[in-house]
Amino acid sequence: MWRPKRIEPSAGQESVWDYPRPPRLEKIGARLRVIFNAHTIADTTAGYRILETSHPPVYYIPPDDIARHYLLDTPGGSWCEFKGHAKYWSLDVDGRTSERAAWSYPSPSPEFADIAGHLAFYASRVDECWVGDERVQPQEGDFYGGWITSRIVGPFKGGAGTRAW
Repeated sequence: MWRPKRIEPSAGQESVWDYPRPPRLEKIGARLRVIFNAHTIADTTAGYRILETSHPPVYYIPPDDIARHYLLDTPGGSWCEFKGHAKYWSLDVDGRTSERAAWSYPSPSPEFADIAGHLAFYASRVDECWVGDERVQPQEGDFYGGWITSRIVGPFKGGAGTRAW
């Protein structure tokens, strides 16, 4: 099987190819923000990130730091072999909607219990996501939902032809 060539990180950077599998959960103190339709949907310094080989970090925001009145419970779900059953959330902000803009694990596996009820947002389905003072780039594709910053290098799984990595 063809494997992508790891990009060597510079000082202060991380390679997603050095992230573990199974994934690792880390508490972070960086400010995380999500903006949609000119409204702050989430703003926290008490988030978590999940690191998994070949994926940009996925950031999870505590429910108390989310403007939950903009969230719509969305039918359906998905299964993660590591975290368990995910449920999805849509956004409705002043009449503008974004379908399945976020997901959460109401009852994750014991290794990920700290993110129970926290939400992760697809950067591609909102207007802006921020880590500290840096606006993130969305991970390519609609499956993984990682946030790309200048602090990480790839190549990143998610785009066309990367599913088998």
